Amino acid sequence: MGSAWTVILLRLYILLLHSVSCLFAIAKDGKYDQTYATQILSSAQNEKNWLISVRRKIHENPELLFQEHNTSALIRSELTKLGISCSFPFAQTGLVVQIGTGFSPVVALRADMDALPLQGTVRLLFQPAEEGGAGASHMIEEGALGDSEAIFGMHVDYETMTGSIASTFGPLLAAVCFFEAKIEGKRRAHSNVDPILAASSAILALQQLISREADPLDSQVLSVTFVRVETERNLIPPYVIFGGTLRSLTTEGLLRLRQRLKEVIEGQAAVCRCHAYIDMKEEEYPFYPAVVNDEKLHRHVQETGVLLLGPDKVKIAKKVMAGEDFAFYQQLIPGVMFSIGIRNERVGAVHSPHSPYFFLDEDVLPIGAALLAAIAETYLNEHVGNYSG
Repeated sequence: MGSAWTVILLRLYILLLHSVSCLFAIAKDGKYDQTYATQILSSAQNEKNWLISVRRKIHENPELLFQEHNTSALIRSELTKLGISCSFPFAQTGLVVQIGTGFSPVVALRADMDALPLQGTVRLLFQPAEEGGAGASHMIEEGALGDSEAIFGMHVDYETMTGSIASTFGPLLAAVCFFEAKIEGKRRAHSNVDPILAASSAILALQQLISREADPLDSQVLSVTFVRVETERNLIPPYVIFGGTLRSLTTEGLLRLRQRLKEVIEGQAAVCRCHAYIDMKEEEYPFYPAVVNDEKLHRHVQETGVLLLGPDKVKIAKKVMAGEDFAFYQQLIPGVMFSIGIRNERVGAVHSPHSPYFFLDEDVLPIGAALLAAIAETYLNEHVGNYSG
């Protein structure tokens, strides 16, 4: 939906990685202590006005998938002010920033848009077209991941209080696809071939795929969301069009469901002497795999969250049947998508990002910036020994 750009472009606070990291500190035993947490959060708070000003510029000029030209230009401008170069373009309007030594280990932070003293390298992926355009797959095709061995992504959550985060391992977000079916009949005097009957039979039969064929432990959804007929009141129509969405918490489950959907629609149409044509709409709405979080990276996010925010601010995320193209990155390297709370009733931040009433609690900006910076740095410092000598 168009309103989702307010969330997509919020992630500009990743730019803060450059300006806050000069205060990073490591205890003598290699562990990160409370001093580290205090310093990075304090540094992020110092940049809050800058973060808010950039977010509001984007908020006032929304751009849809693969049309984020002004947003991309603004990001490049801000990077230039920070003295950071970038590679551009990826996937038309996306860009990639590389910070650090340029050597392994390499960790990626993905920021969808619709000098760091590190032993290693951080790649910042400013990605277009998350809302339905599979922008991640285009970024991958054009080499945006580079040598990254792990990737972290963050999304806002309007149901969780500002300053808290939620993560889990295993399936988190659903594999998603869409479909449209056209069932054709025939108009004949006294011997019509009725596509309405065929479509009705097909829609009813589809409901049994979840209740009678799906593994009850594998959450799946099949919803017919529209039926369209064009005819006169006293005539059998020549065809019926209907369509909807399929979702599963496993990619394999969605592939099986998609195949059975085709078989059921074609079979029911044939029983009624009709012909069925099925379009999975992949050009318009690409197939999204399921988001499956890596367990070790999930633990890393949890530990970093506890260090910076405290144990009471680190929650277990709920599985959701929404889709996210972050899954394309996870098909190549381990990754974790987690959420950060923005709920604040005092300022009216209580609505979904897809609601026209969505409002952001901007106090989350420095918290998110500090958290992503800490996740990246602690990851690199914990893995640099794997590449030494």
